[in-house]
Amino acid sequence: MTALRQVRGWLAARRRFQFVATVVMVGALTAACGALLLLPKSVLPGLHASDAPVATDPELPAVRQIMTSYGKIVAETVDIGSGHVGIVLGHPAHQSDVDVLAGELAASTEAVTGLWGTAWSQAPVVVVASSPAEFAALTNETGDLPTEVAAATVADPFRPGTQPSGQRVVFGSTSGHILGADGLRSVLRHELTHYATRAITVDGSPLWMLEGAAEYTAHRGKHQPISEVAPTLTTRARNGDIPADLPADAMFGPAGGQAVPAYEQGWSACAFIADRFGDAKLVDLYHRIATGKKDRAATDTIFQQTLGLNYADFLGHWQTWIKTRTAAGA
Repeated sequence: MTALRQVRGWLAARRRFQFVATVVMVGALTAACGALLLLPKSVLPGLHASDAPVATDPELPAVRQIMTSYGKIVAETVDIGSGHVGIVLGHPAHQSDVDVLAGELAASTEAVTGLWGTAWSQAPVVVVASSPAEFAALTNETGDLPTEVAAATVADPFRPGTQPSGQRVVFGSTSGHILGADGLRSVLRHELTHYATRAITVDGSPLWMLEGAAEYTAHRGKHQPISEVAPTLTTRARNGDIPADLPADAMFGPAGGQAVPAYEQGWSACAFIADRFGDAKLVDLYHRIATGKKDRAATDTIFQQTLGLNYADFLGHWQTWIKTRTAAGA
């Protein structure tokens, strides 16, 4: 299986989180985060026979209207359970990608909900674009998107304390070819984490937490070796190059060439927290860290209140965890 890594740096340079993109960098998957998008609202007409589950996202008519100009639409509704229905939309040429994503949607939604709780729609809308032009139209982007962008999660603007609307994951036309079926599944779970946590995430929050938590969720329960999840981190650690600090936001930008190690380090920090303190502590820490920009002092206080460790002690324990986990034969 191709090792996956997410980069959000392209849009992080704009200091925005709401637009989440997955990119491919140096043969590995990365992602980008950024801009909130405003889409019109309407009411969804029935998509299937009356005895079939029907997706009821009020944004779907607008999405379908955009997609119609790019050709015939195929749609697969997915019974998520507990009264929730998701949907995957695409075009006939990308039917295989639609099938993979539809087949994974219920399991990914359940996995994300199992960690992050039920306080989100649990009725995801996933779209596969047929071309770069349709991808840009579906994400409401007026400028050129980086050619590496493979997927994006968008949402309407919303008032803090309320639930976001208009959320959807949009995959690019070449995503299936680049990522493969396993890659599509992992990226979907990563993106649905941002989908589920959007309401509690404030722009400008540390990217090591936002992206690390999404990566942790994407790989959680798969029992993959660290060399597969974080090959760059593993190689460097075995050569004695252990991260001296948590990755700064600037590292997540693809232009600097540090995006891959940044995402792997973010994942490892969250994996360490979950391993040492439990998933509930990781979620609690996310709620405290994802409330906006944090300096070293603020992070130190949150670590002490949540984990019982100051910042320096946290770094020491995390570094030891990396050394132990990446040791040959571990």
